[in-house]
Amino acid sequence: MKIKSFVEKAELRRRLVAALREDMLVEPKDATIEQFYRALASTLRDLMGEKRRHFSARTAFRAQKQVHYLSMEFLPGRSMKNSLYNLCLDGVAAEVLSEWEVRLEQLYECEPDAGLGNGGLGRLAACYLDGLATDGFSATGYSILYKYGIFKQKIIDGWQTEQPDYWIPGGDVWLAPRPDQATEVRFGGVVSDWWEAGIHRIEHTGYETVTAVPHDLYVSGYDSEAVSVLRLYQAKSPGVDMEKFNRGDYLGAFGATSVAETISNVLYPNDSHLEGKKLRLRQQYFLSAASVGDIIHRHLSTYGSLDRFAELNAIQINDTHPVLAIPEMMRVLLDDCGYSWERAYDVVTRVFAYTNHTVMAEALEQWDENLMAELLPRIIQIIREINERFCRALKEKHGCSDAAIARMAPVAYGMVRMANLAVAVCHSVNGVSTLHSKIITTDVFPDYYKVAPYKFKNVTNGIASRRWLCQANPGLTALLRETIGEGFLHDFSQLSRFAKYRSDPAVLERVLAVKRENKVRFAGYLREKTGAVISPDAVFDVQVKRLHEYKRQQLNALNIIADYQAIKADPGREFTPRVHIFGAKAAPGYFLAKQIIKLLCTLGQQLEGDRDVAGRLKVVFLENYSVTLSELLMPSADFSQQISLAGTEASGTGNMKLMLGGAITVGTLDGANVEICDAAGMENELIFGMRAHEVGELRAAGYDPGAVYAQDPVLKTALDALVSGELGDRFRELYDALRYTDRYMALADFAAYREAMKRSDGVWLDRRGFAEKSLLNTAASGVFCADRAVMDYARDIWGLDN
Repeated sequence: MKIKSFVEKAELRRRLVAALREDMLVEPKDATIEQFYRALASTLRDLMGEKRRHFSARTAFRAQKQVHYLSMEFLPGRSMKNSLYNLCLDGVAAEVLSEWEVRLEQLYECEPDAGLGNGGLGRLAACYLDGLATDGFSATGYSILYKYGIFKQKIIDGWQTEQPDYWIPGGDVWLAPRPDQATEVRFGGVVSDWWEAGIHRIEHTGYETVTAVPHDLYVSGYDSEAVSVLRLYQAKSPGVDMEKFNRGDYLGAFGATSVAETISNVLYPNDSHLEGKKLRLRQQYFLSAASVGDIIHRHLSTYGSLDRFAELNAIQINDTHPVLAIPEMMRVLLDDCGYSWERAYDVVTRVFAYTNHTVMAEALEQWDENLMAELLPRIIQIIREINERFCRALKEKHGCSDAAIARMAPVAYGMVRMANLAVAVCHSVNGVSTLHSKIITTDVFPDYYKVAPYKFKNVTNGIASRRWLCQANPGLTALLRETIGEGFLHDFSQLSRFAKYRSDPAVLERVLAVKRENKVRFAGYLREKTGAVISPDAVFDVQVKRLHEYKRQQLNALNIIADYQAIKADPGREFTPRVHIFGAKAAPGYFLAKQIIKLLCTLGQQLEGDRDVAGRLKVVFLENYSVTLSELLMPSADFSQQISLAGTEASGTGNMKLMLGGAITVGTLDGANVEICDAAGMENELIFGMRAHEVGELRAAGYDPGAVYAQDPVLKTALDALVSGELGDRFRELYDALRYTDRYMALADFAAYREAMKRSDGVWLDRRGFAEKSLLNTAASGVFCADRAVMDYARDIWGLDN
């Protein structure tokens, strides 16, 4: 059942022609592809803006609770294809454009990926905006309008180099500026307080002001009245220092402008130096203060008072980056609204909820107390007061020991611990997979769990399934429609009906045919864009995710080296042709991650030039991996590498997208892999390695990577290749990190991983068995739809329904 288009064909044509004539000053017959792209994009933006205004009016009339999702990053990808699909205008738009012999695919290529995120955290946030709108909730996402994104990755001689990502030319047409709703954000200065007539007065002087100018990006729901808004803030200086300018100090006159606007230039600036730390802290407060100001302003403009604020607003903090929104809301309620501490704190605790995304202590943000006092003098006062009252309550109400209080304190040892602040104040703390949510109660926040177990919940992550299935995988979508009908388009749990075809020879043949069509499509794209040639008849073995040691791309690389060495030792041996496909960005200051990228690129070059492995073993590294590229790659994957050390990956969402496309998981029982196995059956995945408790036991016993190295000759030979020159380059730092430290136990899991990879050959060669496993993975993937995840948040955390 195809839902009715949001507007009729004649109306879409009228608006498109008007945009060309009035905005582009061109007749349709004379317009370029770029002009058609901008005209259609602005038309869709305005349509979604109208739809959002109508929906907001209805939700205000019904006093519906508003959801506000604060995240340092969103990764929406391209907007045109997704917007057309969700508005059910893809077919209509194609018909309209055909009048001028223009194809939608030509317009899609004009749009850059929005440079607003980096990896899974940002993609998850974008998926939730889609799911919130589809489920009919009134939602606004908040982030920063990064001028240059995180960076554009360029591989030069195998090394990652970072270049500015100029995405806004081409992407700006989707943004609706709202300069009339700009907010002022204050940094630095001096805070004075005193009592006058029994009232506590606060005065903040000598501060620097930065203007936060909002720009709205719309995300329509599928077959829904709702449209989510992603409100992105651009940092602007309030003006030029004319006194300095008139004195001839031209650089000084504009210096404040440059400093202010740096806030919204780049996502995650390198914080290995003090200036980088200051910029990151400024970014986080800028986002938090602008968002809180907007949320309160919107509520007041609708209801006239803050009396029901906590009943009508839910604020979800996505990871620790926006935690400063908590003391900022306290500041507004205390200083601007005259609330007592108790009343303000009650509102804040009822409004805020926190999603934790990491189990690693080093990733739980901490800020130097003195740095925060310098940049945010009023905020640090409030945080210290929260800390003092919280620690007192732990002692007096809960009888906690001094040691436990020290572990739980939001401020301790000169540091402000953002995760502790969030857990102390928020009414809900959730993990993002069953295993992760268990670990945060036992390992990450065990003291808090003893005091307030009711706070801790689980919401397993979800993905925008329609994007990765209906838009990215039309062949599989067509097969599903033929076999199980179209109900899954509105309810992805209905994918489970596909499982009954697991023994149908005709359907299994179609599954294999669709997979090969997708592989041919990706191989063609790769050859056109990069010149790399890969065979669609080889295994496509895919590991695409942020480059980090805990995700263990280095383990994958060691296995590839071992395979290469085995072929070289016996060139006549049987070997299943396999293409290892990687895509990842490393943080600019993370040298070992960059060296892993260099190793993967070196392997690719080494294999390419060796006749013994030609057509048998290949490594491809995808430069500047993006959402758009993932939409091509993921439907083509045969095996999905999810090989993080058990107990380190919170959830993952790439694993869900690959599963949806029928890829079989090669992975540890980590993150959402546990639930993937529960859903599809352990027998339909390739699970290996230590479990989380075994990792803990080995670490406690004193893990010795050198002993593993000495006992496994295959591993020893592969690892030695990093420094022997056998690969053409040497990787001493990576060798030392693995040989002597191996923080993420790649060596400990190497033998088990290698055995799992051998099993994957057998799975692949049994074509019918492979097709059945692929089908069952798709059939079991409905539980990982963002629609379901959003409903879990709504029911269990936000206290609302649709």
